[in-house]
Amino acid sequence: MNNADISLLKKSKVRKQSGLFYLIGRFVREKPLGTLGAVITLLLLITGIFADLLAPYGMNQMHSDFLAAPSAKFWLGTDDIGRDLLTRILYGARVSTFVGLGASFLATIISILIGMISGYIGGKFDLVTQRFVDAWMSVPTLVILIVLISLVGPGIVQVIIVIGVSWGIGGSRIIRAPSINTREQVYVKAAISVGCSTPRILIRHILPNILAPVIILFTTRIPSVIVTEASLSFLGFGVPPPFPSWGGMLSGTSRSFMFQAPWIVLWPGLAISTVVYGVNMFGDALRDLLDPRLRSGGGRLGVRPKKRNKS
Repeated sequence: MNNADISLLKKSKVRKQSGLFYLIGRFVREKPLGTLGAVITLLLLITGIFADLLAPYGMNQMHSDFLAAPSAKFWLGTDDIGRDLLTRILYGARVSTFVGLGASFLATIISILIGMISGYIGGKFDLVTQRFVDAWMSVPTLVILIVLISLVGPGIVQVIIVIGVSWGIGGSRIIRAPSINTREQVYVKAAISVGCSTPRILIRHILPNILAPVIILFTTRIPSVIVTEASLSFLGFGVPPPFPSWGGMLSGTSRSFMFQAPWIVLWPGLAISTVVYGVNMFGDALRDLLDPRLRSGGGRLGVRPKKRNKS
């Protein structure tokens, strides 16, 4: 590699870095709520990863102070058997992060496989597939999840698989529509005419052109999965003890002592609300950034271009 090639490579890297910084700066300036959501999402990830280092006590360590109010020793108080609520909240963030990311990733993969293949092939295959999706979506999601978890048993992995499969089948509709639109493009027809195989067309031509709705689908799935997991844990079908779950912290004996010690249900509920709000705001801002249809009438990220003076 000569000096000219090295200089071109360095310039391309600089352009990519400057473009990334410009994109982040534009995101921060024009989407303040999205930036706040990104910070909350980042804090959730950091808390989930480093819960062992951040937690002041053990995950299920019991103390002699039962239903203790928030104090210097226990910042968020204790529950009915003397466990520190701050520690439980931090470890609950790990469960929510693991379940949210895992189930959303699995659901997105299933949605891509069903929606992209169904939209590209079309015909009777698409008709049969979509009728199956219609039948699946006609049953309430919570009922399906409870039935499936009753069959496979409670657990973190089981919850991820059950939620991922359930949400993935329904979300295939979102991927199918852009796949049908991309199938009709000239470059796809040209690839078919030169004899490209179906897997190559799907991977090289369809998938790269539907990445925007795929990313949007993934980001919007995370808060929904977190709420769904909390609902299942509240009903006793989610993550079993001794793993702390925000939904599980709201159920059980906590309901018996919520009037005597309201902080037992206050902090888990506040954690769920804050995380869901933050991830939703981040996902909405990211959708505005990636979806060109939301920018076509208002310039980049909704900013209208300046009118030029006619001369």
